[in-house]
Amino acid sequence: MNRRITTAASFPIPASFDDECRLATLQAHALLDSEPETEFQSLVSLAAEMLGCPVAALTLADRDRLWVKSSVGPLPRQMPRNVAFCDHTIQSTDLMIVPDLSADPRFARNPFVTGEDATRFYAGMPIRVPDLAGTLQPIGSLCVMDTTPRSLSGAGEQTLRHLAKLAEALIAARAIARRANAMAELSERQAERLRTKDRIVRQVERLALIGSWRTVIGDSRAIWSDGVYRIHELPPGQDFTVEQGLSFYPPESRAALRATIERTIRTGEAFDVELDFVSATGRQRRVRVMGEREMLDGKAHSVVGMFQDVTERHALETQLRRNADTDALTLLANRAAFDRALEQAIGEAAVTTEPLGLVLIDLDGFKLINDTLGHPAGDEVLRIVGQRLRVEWLAGCFVGRLGGDEFGVIVRDSVLLAEPERLRTRIEQSLAISITVNGLTMSCAGTVCATSLPEGCRTTRDFMHHADSRLYAAKRDRVGERRRGDRRHQG
Repeated sequence: MNRRITTAASFPIPASFDDECRLATLQAHALLDSEPETEFQSLVSLAAEMLGCPVAALTLADRDRLWVKSSVGPLPRQMPRNVAFCDHTIQSTDLMIVPDLSADPRFARNPFVTGEDATRFYAGMPIRVPDLAGTLQPIGSLCVMDTTPRSLSGAGEQTLRHLAKLAEALIAARAIARRANAMAELSERQAERLRTKDRIVRQVERLALIGSWRTVIGDSRAIWSDGVYRIHELPPGQDFTVEQGLSFYPPESRAALRATIERTIRTGEAFDVELDFVSATGRQRRVRVMGEREMLDGKAHSVVGMFQDVTERHALETQLRRNADTDALTLLANRAAFDRALEQAIGEAAVTTEPLGLVLIDLDGFKLINDTLGHPAGDEVLRIVGQRLRVEWLAGCFVGRLGGDEFGVIVRDSVLLAEPERLRTRIEQSLAISITVNGLTMSCAGTVCATSLPEGCRTTRDFMHHADSRLYAAKRDRVGERRRGDRRHQG
């Protein structure tokens, strides 16, 4: 992959960089000094979590100041632009990474680097949106920071790029929604421009995969715009009832949407939900449904709203979260995801009193394989372990790589927990692995401990400590058996 990353003491400044045009584009989006928005805060929180940084922010570069739209960690709401790291990011063409700010002459005397709780690491990706001519203008950046020098892996760099693209998509969707609202207000004031407005709305619907809908309370008919028909993959103009419209949702989503609409009619509370959806051609989609109640003569008269296909955005968010929770080598859950799952399981077990078991696995001989045959051989062993722990009979369990050559299995199946020794033996037998490199064959096996949640245990730490103690005891027994076997063989 050809990656362009700005580091050290230089950064590329695009020849076409025009700060006045950039500022005009920023002002047109009405993002500065705006109210907090959940989508942007969720995005920033995701960046901090996925890249393991205590500070993350979505920033906007005004004429003389840098304004923080959303952030995680201790950051001021705004700061002078001439001391902001992100001012350099918006002038770069790609990802900017500064592993150690104190070692970079651009930032060594910066008050955020020399002050208390100094920032030492910075990585930022410019956020670009199109101006009226369609030229992308850098209006801000998505960045992460840390108090210790560090860098990002290749996967981390790609993650920050993906998240920046998602931020641009959110800003674009926000702008489209603002334009659609403005057009709706204009149509109410200027009825003579109705046909012009209608044509523009249709264009916006096609561009944003969005449509509008309306239903009169007490009337079974559903009134859809062309955009709604397009998302349903149906020809425009066909009459539909509300019940027929609901039939495109799977049962669980259908019940949730029905209850949501009924609550809005009853209370007047607007709604904004995302649901699974199946088009007329059978395609699985993800849609966003927004609605609010309309009053007439003091009585609830109708429900109106917007309907949007958000399948691609939802898929990207899902993939990013999955990547954050998955060990890339074994394709099992990573330690963070495993700890969250174990904490949840312990909490549920305390309420339901259902059985809960924990299996810990330590590979014997793995280090010797790694040292003798090389890391590629060690990686292959770990991949094999991942495959063997993803077998069908463990499908109801939560399996994770805890680090190095250690693995864990959360067991909630009462049938498996009824025979813990059989469970332990079965896993142990499946992890007898041999690998050959350049004619040399080496083997490794797993020491396995299976234990149940002790009475009174309420924390992940206590349960893991209990299981660790059992695992270490099993390893000592295994080493003792091997030494006794060696002595018998010598005799």
